[in-house]
Amino acid sequence: MSGPSNMPIRQRLVALAAALLVISAVPAGAAPEEPVGYRMGKYRAEVPATLKGATVVDPAGAIGLWDSKGAVFVDVLPRPPRPSGLAEGTVWRPPVRRNIPGSTWLANVGFGKINPDVEAYFRTNLETLSGGDRAAPLLFYCLAKCWMSWNAAKRALEWGYTNVYWFPEGTNGWTAAGRDVAESDPAPLKP
Repeated sequence: MSGPSNMPIRQRLVALAAALLVISAVPAGAAPEEPVGYRMGKYRAEVPATLKGATVVDPAGAIGLWDSKGAVFVDVLPRPPRPSGLAEGTVWRPPVRRNIPGSTWLANVGFGKINPDVEAYFRTNLETLSGGDRAAPLLFYCLAKCWMSWNAAKRALEWGYTNVYWFPEGTNGWTAAGRDVAESDPAPLKP
């Protein structure tokens, strides 16, 4: 018999090392395929490397757009609601958001399904930010490994915006590149 258990130890170790090299050649956390629809849950996960119709930028690309004022930056990180069950009169302060300076924070627009009020808020703000020009450059971001910016950028594309940038590394990539962030408040949700 010449199976693995009959191989000399050195040959088994060489075979094991070769197998490990093959396994390590497959990247851990490889980017998933781009879905047809929106991501509907588990928003903090590996994101695709692409968004059909959009230009995907890395930190250097985002910094270049920011430095040249080449795009309107739109942060879509959700803002957590006031916890239910707090006693009346309890002061609650939402977590502080630090985002790319000069960005507009459109909270909660990156969910897979948004209610009509949030959709109107998103559409109205995009119209204002773009000056009514569907070709105005818009850059969407959130955090690294967050589908919210992918969903929001996809939605803008579906609404006819043609110059959409997606920055999948978001504020994590921005700060890792040595750039500053600034405290921000979301654009108010108007009735």
